Amino acid sequence: MFDICCIGHMTLDKVITPQTEHHMAGGTAFYFSNAIRSLDVQYQLVTAVGKTELPYVETLRAQGTAVAVLPSAHTVYFENKYTGNLDHRTQRVLQVADPFDVEPLLAVPARIYHLGPLLAHDMSTEVIRALARQGKVSLDVQGFLRKVEGQQVVPIDWADKRTALPYISMLKANEHEMEVLTGQSDPRTGARMLAEWGVSEVIITLGSRGSVLYHENTFYDIPAYVPRAVVDATGCGDTYMAGYLSQRILGKSLQEAGEFAAAMASLKVEAPGAFRGTADDVARVLVESVQTLPG
Repeated sequence: MFDICCIGHMTLDKVITPQTEHHMAGGTAFYFSNAIRSLDVQYQLVTAVGKTELPYVETLRAQGTAVAVLPSAHTVYFENKYTGNLDHRTQRVLQVADPFDVEPLLAVPARIYHLGPLLAHDMSTEVIRALARQGKVSLDVQGFLRKVEGQQVVPIDWADKRTALPYISMLKANEHEMEVLTGQSDPRTGARMLAEWGVSEVIITLGSRGSVLYHENTFYDIPAYVPRAVVDATGCGDTYMAGYLSQRILGKSLQEAGEFAAAMASLKVEAPGAFRGTADDVARVLVESVQTLPG
């Protein structure tokens, strides 16, 4: 029995900022796995990549991550372009992967299944239902809110949201995704609505303004920890959720888990690529960093 199983595609990523251009592996599967591997939880990744990207999987395994690989004709290929504001990006998709089927996923027992769809077709509602019968389901909703037309990422609403959300124990959305899902621009109003639709723990991230958590009629305001440098925001949400879920598994409160997650995300933004720190590094940020309360 694993504490946490992440299910999602690894990607080929081109990350463009005003200062740099990097080519690397990416996707929820990659960023979440790198962030959680130094934390004290039993972890398994289930991913799907094309044959040419199998070396990325072997790198994760060499670092100690348990990985189950499902076949896919292709690997997802994203281009992420940031302007001067790293809270926002534009995307192109140059290649897509095959969706996940239910049966292979049920072979991995876990207390929490963290789902990281990248595009709307990646996972069906039946996948969510089936996993919810085995453990708690955590979801980063971003992939259900975008589809590919040509090479462009087109924002959409999640057609099955009212059917699927009652099976979701933890849901993360940024403020823009929350607004698409709920029609609400206020994070607290949107969080309440998602809870009314069946989600137990709602996580709304607000970029440089921190995050808001909502559970059992209670809000938790999580500060943003100011990074020493702003280099690469790609994967910050995945890093946040690795920190959050690891702390919830370890019995921490929502406030403690949210603050740990925010500190991890702050460390992630300081360098290109995936999180490479430790729990001790996160503890240092929690003690030493200047905090900015969410606006």
